[in-house]
Amino acid sequence: MMPEIKDGVDGDAVVRLPGMRVAYEGAAFDESALAETWTAQLQDWLNQAVSAGVAEPNAMVLATADPEGRPSSRTVLCKGLDERGVVFYTNYTSTKSHDLTATRYASITFPWYALQRQVHVRGEVEKVNVAETAEYWASRPRGSQLGAWASPQSRVVDGRRALETALHGIERRFADVEKIPFPPHWGGWRIRPDVVEFWQGREDRMHDRLRYVRTDDGWQIERVAP
Repeated sequence: MMPEIKDGVDGDAVVRLPGMRVAYEGAAFDESALAETWTAQLQDWLNQAVSAGVAEPNAMVLATADPEGRPSSRTVLCKGLDERGVVFYTNYTSTKSHDLTATRYASITFPWYALQRQVHVRGEVEKVNVAETAEYWASRPRGSQLGAWASPQSRVVDGRRALETALHGIERRFADVEKIPFPPHWGGWRIRPDVVEFWQGREDRMHDRLRYVRTDDGWQIERVAP
């Protein structure tokens, strides 16, 4: 359904937000369709997102909170997935890292809108070890490596020129270095899930929500109302 549009006070077109809605027509997603583990299920849906041509299928919205409970969110890229958890990499001096260091807890959402699907992951966090960080760092393009050294992530800077000057300085510093080491202030975070929820859009907003919940005896499956 196309959104309803009306003229604004200055004659500009304004979308009427209350009228914006999409009819979800996803196939049924029930308990019998779940993989044995949350890892296998997430990998399966990720593979389907890739096959469907979803833009940046490994993009996920990371939500954190500071020590006072004030939340913030941003999009990061999933760069690791196994039974231990979900991994992304960042600057350890960034706002997100300060939040994670203080609270040790986070949530992420994979928003696959084109497939009318979402996956939500919540759990404690830990830093990725040096060996894994080095292995991933070696796979990054040289330009991305240089940018990680140059950017004082989340800090206020005096314009774009300051960033470009910093990058040029790093380029000169490593001009004769074939293999650039990863910065001491940079590395990975792993979210170790307590809950992993798989959300499939259905007609009349009666969506399917199935989740894996960690217990003392392993993982149990729950269905929650939409």
